[in-house]
Amino acid sequence: MLDLQRLRALHAVSVHGTVGAAATALGYTPSAVSQQIAKLERETRTPLLEREGRGVRLTDEALQLAETARQLMAIMERAETGIEERRGVPAGRLTIAAFASAARGLLPGALADLAAQHPALDTRLSEVDPHLSVDLVAKGAVDLAVAHDWDIAPLPAPAGVEQATIGDDLCDLVVPDGHPLAGRSSVRREELGGERWVSQPPGRVCHDWLLRTMRSAGFEPLIAHQAEENPTLAALVAAGLGIAVLPRLGRGPLPDGVVAVRLDPVPRRRLYALWREGTVRRPAVRAVVDALRTHGAERLVRPHGPTPRGSAPDPAAQS
Repeated sequence: MLDLQRLRALHAVSVHGTVGAAATALGYTPSAVSQQIAKLERETRTPLLEREGRGVRLTDEALQLAETARQLMAIMERAETGIEERRGVPAGRLTIAAFASAARGLLPGALADLAAQHPALDTRLSEVDPHLSVDLVAKGAVDLAVAHDWDIAPLPAPAGVEQATIGDDLCDLVVPDGHPLAGRSSVRREELGGERWVSQPPGRVCHDWLLRTMRSAGFEPLIAHQAEENPTLAALVAAGLGIAVLPRLGRGPLPDGVVAVRLDPVPRRRLYALWREGTVRRPAVRAVVDALRTHGAERLVRPHGPTPRGSAPDPAAQS
């Protein structure tokens, strides 16, 4: 009889790509994950992982076993959902993936309220890029994700994943206080040709938005500096090294030497909660989505424009 926890460890490696990333997602140490897979190899008498550069590659047998693990985990999830639904009380472990500024500006308050209101609910948060987090929900690696998209790049929900809108996060143009635009009440995008920019790295949603938006305004943005975190981008702006577009959620006070200017039209990104189809019957999922919407109402603005196709109605209405 194969051990489900060992299968879960193998599935996590298949989803996250490395033993270290799988360990982080599961809340284990890398050595613990390696030990689980080593025991699974002995049980199956089959090599499951092969060294590939600095990482690992799953063998064909491991890929087949990981798919079996996914199916077993889905069956277990349905069973646990049914039990929790009959009890009617949010309980058990619920894993959440959220992008950086939501993890900083939205989740702490929501999770604190959930802990106070539902002591039997054990929430676990991981900070993950928004597009990656959606895939983690679809693959069963996390229970719920908080992700975002921009007005020019909608976020599609994969098959089997439902979503609900939390709210819209507005963004500002930030410039050094000595910049010619610092005294303006608003600036149109077409006026920003020739500026030096600081931005998140390629592959990030914010970076892609900047490229596509400025190109649609008629010019190629000159991205002089790149950094992952918004506070670092703000520090680079404060040093006079460029301008940036920064979301308001989780931003905190701007550093000295930085001025926020309204960009016309105002950029906005929409925040969503996403979960696997059917798990909304879990009182825990409904409770988390409700908490996110409550705290989103305090920190975000009402959604502007149509809700994307495939979005689910309010989870509370599905109970």
